[in-house]
Amino acid sequence: MFALEGVKVLDLTRQGPGPFCTMILGDLGAEVVKIEAPPALGARKGGLLQSPAGEKGRREAIYNAHNRNKKSIAVNLRVEEGRRIFCQLAENADVIVEAFRPGVVDRLGIDYEAMKRVNPKVIYCSITAYGQDGPYKGLPAHDVNCISMAGALNLIGEMNGKPVIPLNLLADFGGGGMSAVIGILSALIVREKTGKGQHIDISLTDSVISLLTFDAGDYFQHGVVLKRGEHVVGGAYPYYNVYETSDQKYITIGCMEPWLWENLCRAVGREDFIPFHLESDHRLHKPDDKKWDEISSFLRQIFLTKTRDEWFELLSQKDIPVGKVYSMDEAFSDPQVLHRKMVIEVEDPNEGKVKQVGMAIKLSETPGAVRRLSPILGEHTAEILTALGYRKEKINDLFQDGVISYP
Repeated sequence: MFALEGVKVLDLTRQGPGPFCTMILGDLGAEVVKIEAPPALGARKGGLLQSPAGEKGRREAIYNAHNRNKKSIAVNLRVEEGRRIFCQLAENADVIVEAFRPGVVDRLGIDYEAMKRVNPKVIYCSITAYGQDGPYKGLPAHDVNCISMAGALNLIGEMNGKPVIPLNLLADFGGGGMSAVIGILSALIVREKTGKGQHIDISLTDSVISLLTFDAGDYFQHGVVLKRGEHVVGGAYPYYNVYETSDQKYITIGCMEPWLWENLCRAVGREDFIPFHLESDHRLHKPDDKKWDEISSFLRQIFLTKTRDEWFELLSQKDIPVGKVYSMDEAFSDPQVLHRKMVIEVEDPNEGKVKQVGMAIKLSETPGAVRRLSPILGEHTAEILTALGYRKEKINDLFQDGVISYP
């Protein structure tokens, strides 16, 4: 048994946060069907996570973990017959996830109000850059725009340097994608009590702002506007920082608690540094005591005397929060990562064992699993339509008319 076994999800999304959200739902057991545009509609209707077309795209598909545990139906929602198919699917769906700009689903006639008339219990999740209302609702944006507008990007990077883009981890995945999952799971619980579905409005920008809750408290209380590189967890203080080692690699030190800082000071033979540890006001400003310059300089120099791995071995044995700054290949071969099954292997009939990232949510009684690898575009179109009651002749007619597509 899976946690979300029996939950049916229609996935209209193409870019980062939506497919990440529905991947998690699929990993937890939901039945996810990707509603995709036929190739004839053009690349603009696709996205980075659109299923690749044709058997030549099979290998590309199976390594795309965001589309695992999903089926693909290619249907043209711009024509009446295509919308009719979508509505038939929506009649028995538990969740619909879309990530178009506000107004698009209204023009297509598949917005929440329309779907609620088809299925009053449906949970309809909309993921957008700025939300369904407000002065920016119609603007195009991606992760980098949302984290900049939320005030997060301005805090990331070194003092006196330009902001550093943290990939698309904050708005797309840690913010929007995760918020969508939480919203959907919450709405499913509510529906168990009320029997009613609801609309979930997820804004990537809202989600990033919510991640700044701790720092926002200081702004609201003290009026402090944090600056890049001057924050306690942004590299301003030596007890929470990144240091280069003798092999031109890096380690991280995270000695926030006084006793952990004491452990580090003793390990490097500088007990005189022990009194200089985290204070509550450090979160409000950069170091204003010259002693911090001395401490930082000393640590930078001493960490250059051993390799990254030598420092990790030494400090980790002394109860000191230390980490290696890994490259991706190093991370995916680390014994802790492997032990936690964050690299999994899934059997494919043609490729053999296919490696993918594992599942972070570990349930003791109903663990998630990869039940199927990612599909190619329209791979399950005929199967899904047959289940809806369409005869083979009708499916062929729809294909000839460009309403649907299949391999």
